[in-house]
Amino acid sequence: MSKNKSKNHPKIKTILNDHWEEFKIKYLPGKVPTDMLDHVVDQVEKSMSCGNPENGYAKYKCLDCGEEHVVSFSCKSRFCSRCGKVYVDKWVDKQVDMILDVSHRHMVFTVPEELRGYIYWDRDIIKDLSDKVAELIQRYVDQNGKIHEYEAGIITVVHTFGRDMGFNPHVHALIAEGALDKHHQWKKVGYFSYAYLRKAWQKVLLDIFKERFPGNQKVQNLIRYFYKKYKEGFYVNAESRMNSARGAAKYIGRYLARPAIAEYRILEYDGKKVRFWYEDHKTKKRVELEMSAMKFIGRIIMHIPPKHFKMTRRYGLYRRGYNKRVKKIVALWKYMKRRQLRLIMHHKQTRSLSWRERMIKSFGKDPVRCKKCGKEMVLYEIWHPKYDFLYHIEHTDDSGRYIKGNSWEEDPRYERRKLAREHGAAIPFPGRTGRVV
Repeated sequence: MSKNKSKNHPKIKTILNDHWEEFKIKYLPGKVPTDMLDHVVDQVEKSMSCGNPENGYAKYKCLDCGEEHVVSFSCKSRFCSRCGKVYVDKWVDKQVDMILDVSHRHMVFTVPEELRGYIYWDRDIIKDLSDKVAELIQRYVDQNGKIHEYEAGIITVVHTFGRDMGFNPHVHALIAEGALDKHHQWKKVGYFSYAYLRKAWQKVLLDIFKERFPGNQKVQNLIRYFYKKYKEGFYVNAESRMNSARGAAKYIGRYLARPAIAEYRILEYDGKKVRFWYEDHKTKKRVELEMSAMKFIGRIIMHIPPKHFKMTRRYGLYRRGYNKRVKKIVALWKYMKRRQLRLIMHHKQTRSLSWRERMIKSFGKDPVRCKKCGKEMVLYEIWHPKYDFLYHIEHTDDSGRYIKGNSWEEDPRYERRKLAREHGAAIPFPGRTGRVV
């Protein structure tokens, strides 16, 4: 995307500026970061054009009756509700093979309302939140393990919205109820001190702000205020417990690409205002809110994460390159405990479903089965606005190379790609009529 692209989207810019203005009054002065604005515009545009064949497609065709079926490329944006669901399904399948088959504890680490605005301005703090959660869990395991040098397994997922779609950053942590000692022996760790979690989280969180804003007197005063007001520490929820790897993966997957609001919670939209409901966390009662459509859209898009930001992070036993060895140790430990041979037998890795398999599973229909004659259609062509025709059953081989009729022929795609690069534009959409590849 061009750096000046956001200038052509005044509505999106106005919406974001309005929300930055709310935090400017309450917290810190500033303006919308240009790179973040461009990224938000890019994500919104991608989700709006998701499923448009002009952004690329694959065509299937029945060679018997000529029936065609065009499958448009998806946008792959986590902001898109459809693509976000696919992303979560694939993530869960992948994690089932990675997560240790032991019980896990789900914890939620919250941030006081007075500090949220500072995080709103400086999104890099969100990474610090995940890192510090992992540190305090590891410290607790170290204290209980003493000389054993235990290492915990931790997965964190960051959320930035609350039930009312307001900016409410918090960290979801999935923690294995066990650890590996220095002799590579698995030890059960099922208890986590609630008092420790609250006080430790309060300290590490306030230490982040103390380091980030050393010269800000308002922040320093807030830190002293919090230590006096919350003598028991900040709120931490550590009640949820999962017994299986798949259960743990599905549970944490719910928070991975979850939209700020589910469609069923929207009660009314008259073209100008939106009315929706949410359940209050404290009172457990239903609360209804009404706001302008622009403000509603602003509340949704302000939760789009920064570009390349990792919503999920792995620590300890779940770090890359270490997990397979730990899984073998846990499997052996479970075998010695239960004497069940199946626990140490090699399990076939979960395979992610293909697009065709997902469609059959969700809708009970085969998308490449001809509606007219019932025969299976074949992949006929693949087109992309940046690369032109990647494949065509009549004009390219399986590697996408142009099939020449004569040795002096040139690939007709070469000229189109050259013109597109020179003008900085996409390759023209072939449309219904098609053209020579």
